Amino acid sequence: MHGTTIQLPLDGGTSEGKRETAHVGGVPVSTLSLRALIERMLRDAPLRLAAGEPPLLVFDCNGHGLSLNATDKAFARDLARADLIHADGQVIVKASHWLGGPAIADRSSTTDMFIDSLPGAAAGKVRYYLLGGTEQVNKDCADKIRADTPGLELAGRRNGFWKAEEEDAVIDAINAAAPDVLWVGTGKPREQAFCVRNRDRIKAGWIVTCGGLFNYITGDYPRAPQWMQDAGLEWLHRMATNPRHLAWRYLTTNPHALYLIWKHRNG
Repeated sequence: MHGTTIQLPLDGGTSEGKRETAHVGGVPVSTLSLRALIERMLRDAPLRLAAGEPPLLVFDCNGHGLSLNATDKAFARDLARADLIHADGQVIVKASHWLGGPAIADRSSTTDMFIDSLPGAAAGKVRYYLLGGTEQVNKDCADKIRADTPGLELAGRRNGFWKAEEEDAVIDAINAAAPDVLWVGTGKPREQAFCVRNRDRIKAGWIVTCGGLFNYITGDYPRAPQWMQDAGLEWLHRMATNPRHLAWRYLTTNPHALYLIWKHRNG
């Protein structure tokens, strides 16, 4: 983990919350550092669950998300329902410094957020539920993190493939497990729609969307070298290693995201 702790109210509607939000390309992104985000999650999620409060919705923002927010009205409505949006992409962090307002402390990629939180989750008995990926990937991810993190307790897991008529059963299984943190990795925009649609029915402390996280944990999707991550070029590595599924997305959404950052910066 890296970064310094920044105190950020979870209620973005307060004046304090507004000061700790960077508006990038039309999306309000938390300035919370990776370390502070993890600390807040591990502390707050069990408390919310124990108090019976609605789960906190935590979505991510990257170039793909900026582009979808501007072109997909349903996704934009769902993204607007998030309680906290964190900077999954390095370009979002850099843009916040260009804009001259509140600056985002550092990049909080969902993969780093998940991996770096595991020791603290094990120590604090914070229970995770893994929802997404194929059955094999989901199982392998669960097996790997339990093997790598002694003491880690998983509330449960399920693959990310179900029919509309099976969704009630998916919710019932999650609620029976009552996780502190539900990680939803079914990809944009499906995961955001699922979270918003079922927020009032899900028994969890936090709900965090995580895209292809489970595939990165298992190694099915290789991560970029650290220098590429730091330079904001992880998208290029992903495109090169999985061109069939990602080339068109990045070649179309990245330029659009840069345009949106420029457009909102210049009014």
